[in-house]
Amino acid sequence: MPQIVDNERKSRFETTVDGHVAELTYRRRGTRLVLIHTGVPDELEGQGIGSALVAAAVADARGRDLRLVVQCPFAAEWLRRHPDAVDGLEIEWDERSDDGA
Repeated sequence: MPQIVDNERKSRFETTVDGHVAELTYRRRGTRLVLIHTGVPDELEGQGIGSALVAAAVADARGRDLRLVVQCPFAAEWLRRHPDAVDGLEIEWDERSDDGA
């Protein structure tokens, strides 16, 4: 699995594989980590990279004691399928997270 980095300057968790950048954009707002959009290029789909990006966001929220605000449909789906990963974290479900989830 490629290394996920927190590019705070661009407000995104990201990884680069074979020249392709996959990202999960976010905003930190006080005690909240707002997950906005997961983007994985077609060339990288099916490799678990989107899941790794969301897991990195969860680890960041846990480490900083932040509440997750979920706007991204992909992240919402992943979080619902992995309730054990977010055990003990506060999650705020945004109505946008239901689009296509």
